[in-house]
This record gives sequence, structure tokens and C-alpha cells, in this order.
Amino acid sequence: MSTRVLICDDSKLARNQMARVLPTDWDVEVEYAENGQEALELLSASAFDILFLDLNMPVKDGYETLEALQSFSQSPAVIVVSGDVQPKAIERVKDMGAVAFHKKPASGEELRTLLISLDLFSADINNAQPAVEIVTAAEQFTLNECLQEISNIAMGRAASVLAEMLNVFIKLPVPTVNILEVGELQMALDYSVKAESCSAVSQGFVGSGIAFEALLIFSDSSFPDMAKLLGVTENITRELETELLMDVSSILVGPFMTAIGKQLNIDFSHSHPVLLGQHVTIADLINVKKATWQRTLAVEIVYEVENYQISCDLMLLFTEDSVPTLENLLSFLVEDE
Repeated sequence: MSTRVLICDDSKLARNQMARVLPTDWDVEVEYAENGQEALELLSASAFDILFLDLNMPVKDGYETLEALQSFSQSPAVIVVSGDVQPKAIERVKDMGAVAFHKKPASGEELRTLLISLDLFSADINNAQPAVEIVTAAEQFTLNECLQEISNIAMGRAASVLAEMLNVFIKLPVPTVNILEVGELQMALDYSVKAESCSAVSQGFVGSGIAFEALLIFSDSSFPDMAKLLGVTENITRELETELLMDVSSILVGPFMTAIGKQLNIDFSHSHPVLLGQHVTIADLINVKKATWQRTLAVEIVYEVENYQISCDLMLLFTEDSVPTLENLLSFLVEDE
């Protein structure tokens, strides 16, 4: 009898990659859901044996899905597959009923070992996996989809470093990817930062024909709690704020860029971080770099620290000339999956 498997992830690329690494000698029937709500509807309609569940999704995320499954009389074995590798995230999903956690991108060999250890799969050379609907042409994935997924993985790596250092839990969003004119960029930042004044650090990166700027924007209301978490007890001066900005920027941006570079197989060189603005409006920040940011491919991630008034917005702003090279690199990445 076939094992019924449901793969739930908002990323088409991630769903495809997950299907690819399932054991090829597994008699399995695979279906897909793009978010937790879709998964719950499918699970309500028919029985599945295993659910591979992402955490960061729109509509209903992985945590909400796990919570809803607790009221099901019969639910599948849930294996969370996520880029969010924070120890507290792994602990939470297991407390909520997940039988295991597997980091993105999933490894075929590691997944096989995990499934065997959980008694969810046993090798049978007489069973061949039936046809699984997998997108094989790289052009089926858009630049935005590919960049969003590798950013999602990098986001989780960076958050884990910060979470372990500060002993906190970082709430992670779904990264957004858009090509924006400078006016649209200001509107996007106004919407996500939601603060009358903010401070920002900027750092440039370049490698293999790709150039971009990493912009980390902090709401000024974040400074007191940032200082508390970093063990700073003295009065918060502008000089101390600058030190805090640089420290947190290094903690977040460094691991993020390492994870991006590893996925793209690029060693990025970088400039020193610089203070772009302090206690300024988003409009002021945009004006500083208006000539540079006429039209840019933007990746945006909003990090929030649970139970603290700390929020920062990380944006990667790629030059327009970098887009064709990035598309080419990402197409090879998909083909290698």
C-alpha cells in the first residue's frame, strides 16, 4: 500500500526540492499544499500518513497548523522542514506534536536516515516510487521565487545566531522580493518599519558579477531593549546607539550573507558597514541614496524579537545590472536540485 505524503510549503521551489529528495524506492503518493490552511483542508478531507511542514508561510503558518492538528482525531506524522533553525523553534514544534525537524534545504541521505529512524519508511527494492509531479525546467521558477527561498534559508541561519547569542526567540516572516522604483521602495519601508524615526546601517557586497547593498533599519524605539539584551547598563547616548547598531548589524548580516553565498557558491567581498542615518525618517534615508536606488531588486525581511520591543528591517538592494547574472546563477541552482 502506498504511503500518502503531503508536502506543505509556500515556495514552489521548496516543494519541488522536497519531492526530489524522497527515497526513490519508496511507494509513495504525494500531494501539495501552499500554506497551512490548504494543508488542513486536505487533511480534513482524507487521511495522510506523513506531513512535511514548513514554518514560515502566509495565511496559516506552521505553528498555527500544528496547533490546529491537535484537535484532529487522526493526524499524520509531522516532520517540520524549515530554514528556521533556532533551537527554540525546534523545541516548540516538537512540543506541539511534530515527530522531527529537518533543516532546509532537505538532504536526500539525511531524510532517508530520519525516516528509517522514525519507522516511517523501510527500503524495499521491489517497490519503485511512482511518478511524482516535479518541475524539471529551471524556467518554471521565477527569479522572485528562487531568491525568496534562498533568502528564507539565510534568514533562518542569521536568526539562529542572534537567538542563541541573546537567548531569545526571533519571529520570522516570509521574505518579500520585488523590483521597486525608488518611490515604491519608500512606501515599502514606511509600511514595514512603522516608526516616525529610525536609524540605519548600510554595507556593500560584490561577487561574481552581482552587486548589492545590505540595509539594516532599526526603529528608534528598539534601542532600550537592544541595550538590555546586550547587557549594556550605562545611559544610552548617540555614540552607544551607533555601537549597538553596528553590533546587531554584524550579528545579523554576517551569517545571512554567509548562507546566501554558500547557496550561490559565491564568496562575496564587502565594504565596511557605515551609519546611513540616525534618528531620521524613511524619507531622509531614501534621499541619502536616491541616485543609487533609482530602480532596484529588493529582498525584504522584518525581524522581531519575541517579548521585546525590537524590530529591524533587513533589505538587500541589488543593482539593476546584477539581475541577469543573478537569474543565470539561480537557474543553475534549480537545475542542480
